[in-house]
Amino acid sequence: MAGAQLFDGAGSSALTIRRIGVADLKDALTKGYRDFEAMPSHAVFLCVVYPVIGLLLGRAVQGLELLPMLFPIMAGFALIGPFAAIGLYELSRRRELGLAASAKHVLDALRSPSTAVAVATLGAMLLLIFTIWLLTAQAIFQATFNGVMPASIEEFVRQVFTTRAGWILIIVGNGCGFLFAATAFSLSVVSFPLVLDRHVSAARAVATSLRVVAANPGTMAVWGLIIASALVIGSLPFLIGLIVVMPVLGHASWHLYRKVVA
Repeated sequence: MAGAQLFDGAGSSALTIRRIGVADLKDALTKGYRDFEAMPSHAVFLCVVYPVIGLLLGRAVQGLELLPMLFPIMAGFALIGPFAAIGLYELSRRRELGLAASAKHVLDALRSPSTAVAVATLGAMLLLIFTIWLLTAQAIFQATFNGVMPASIEEFVRQVFTTRAGWILIIVGNGCGFLFAATAFSLSVVSFPLVLDRHVSAARAVATSLRVVAANPGTMAVWGLIIASALVIGSLPFLIGLIVVMPVLGHASWHLYRKVVA
């Protein structure tokens, strides 16, 4: 961990932002996995809904009229991941403090009205980003394919990978998706853990998260790549791997927050 520190300018209660390196990311992942090992039943209980929802959404878009939205919906899960992992942060926080950490404790931190409001506000922010992303993805498909639906799944796959319109869809869609992911990541990388730990407002949590990214651009880029890669791997096959990937990343995100915010 580098010695340089930054302050978020909040007067006497200023939060200290540390500069961290890749070694800190590895340590956060190690600690996250240890939390998962110590609380596997709780983590599965919290995260099993994530792949189940994914499977249901996958089933819902089997109708050809929704087929082009399958990938945007699945990719968009990463945008709301920090909110989905709120219980995991609380379990890691309690285990770190030597407190009881079971399923009945996952929402204890939300008993404070101010914390509940902040978490709800952050969750609504991510949901808004997710919704705008889906509308953007739909608009990109409409523009590249003129709104013409494929006759079959096989025909859609062929058009995407073998036609000019398909490659435009891939390039523009992934480019826009990256911008949405980078925005959501920057706004939320430490926001939820910070709210649970310090009971700050949603606005201050977001501002601190942005300062964390600004102070550690390279390290945060690596962390974002780790998250994206892990989610892709966990999605194969049928999102089942997310039952392990999600809790490990959730717990690791708590430990990352502890490293980067003094």
